[in-house]
Amino acid sequence: MDVNIKDIARISGVGISTVSRVINNKGLVSKATREKVLNVVKEYNYIPNSNARNLKTTESKNIALMVKGITNPFFSNMIKEIERQANLRGYPFLIHQVEDGTDEINAAIQLTKEKNLCGIIFMGGTYNHSEEKFKQLTVPFVLTTITSTQEVDPDIFSSVTINELKEAYKATNYLISLGHENIGFLAKSPLLDETTGNRRYLGYKKALEEHNLPYDAQLVEDCEYSPSSGFDAARRLLKRNKGVTAIFAASDTIAIGAAKAVLTAGLSIPDDISIIGFDGIEMAEYFHPSLDTISQPGTEMALSSVGVLFDLISGRSGHQHIVYDAVLLKRGSCKMIKTLKV
Repeated sequence: MDVNIKDIARISGVGISTVSRVINNKGLVSKATREKVLNVVKEYNYIPNSNARNLKTTESKNIALMVKGITNPFFSNMIKEIERQANLRGYPFLIHQVEDGTDEINAAIQLTKEKNLCGIIFMGGTYNHSEEKFKQLTVPFVLTTITSTQEVDPDIFSSVTINELKEAYKATNYLISLGHENIGFLAKSPLLDETTGNRRYLGYKKALEEHNLPYDAQLVEDCEYSPSSGFDAARRLLKRNKGVTAIFAASDTIAIGAAKAVLTAGLSIPDDISIIGFDGIEMAEYFHPSLDTISQPGTEMALSSVGVLFDLISGRSGHQHIVYDAVLLKRGSCKMIKTLKV
C-alpha cells in the first residue's frame, strides 16, 4: 500500500505538520506522539519524498499577530499566551502593531508577502471587512476579540469572541437592577457602526429600552480606551448635571479614569455614583475602590485562537466560531440607590 504524508497523519491521528516535524526531526513533538508517528511510518514502510521534504523545509513557519490597540492592558496577557503557544509549537512569532485608521487586512496581506507567513491572528479592529477582502488572504487566519458582519460567509473565516452586545446589556441591566435610571455610557466611537464601542453601546441601549427607560444622548460620551480620556469624558458628563447616578464604562481603562473624575469632583463611589467597567484587567481590581466589571476570559480566548489557527494550518478542521461568556464581577463600586418597586 502506497501512502503519503497525509495518510500517515490521518492514521496517526495527528496533523501533517506534526508528521513533518517527526520525519525531519525538527520542532517540538512529545515523546509519545513521536513514537506513535514513527511506528506508523515503519508499519506502512513510508519513504518520504525528498523533493517534497525539501519543499516543506523551505516553507515559512512564521505566525503573525496583527494587533490594533496594542496599548490596551486587556490584550497584554492574551499576547503573551499566544506567543507562548506559538513558540511551544516551534513557530517563530511576529507581533505587528496596526495603527488606528489603517486597514488591518491590507496590512496583513502586505506582511504575508514580506515575511512569508503561514498563519495570522487578528486582535482588535473593526467588524466591517468584506468577504472579498477576506478572500485576498492566502494563509489561514483567526479573528480574536472581534468577528465580522453577518453578510460574510462564516465558512471563510474563524473567530474567537464574546457577544459584546449581550455582555454590555448584562452590565447595564445590573445597574438598572440596583435602581439606577440616569446611567452614563463612555466608549470609543459608540455611534460608529461595526466597532466594539458600538456593539457595547447597542447593549446599553437595549437594556434601557427593555426597562422602559428613556435614552438620552447627553448621557453618552465618546472617548479613547485610556484612563486620561475616561477622566475627561466623565468630567464632561458630570458637568452637564444630568443627575447621573451610575456610569457604565466600555473598558476598565475608561472606568479607572471615570472613577478618578468622580472622586476629584468630591463625590463618593458607590454612595453617590456607581461605576462598572468592562474587560476584567488586574489594574481595576487594585484601584480604590475596586471596580465592578464584565470580565472577559482572555487566557481561554488566546488558547482557543491559537488552537483554531493550528487546526487550520494542519488541515485538522475547517473554520470555527467560538463565543465565550464573560462574567460579572462585583467588587463594591456599584450600590443600590433605592428600594425597587414590586
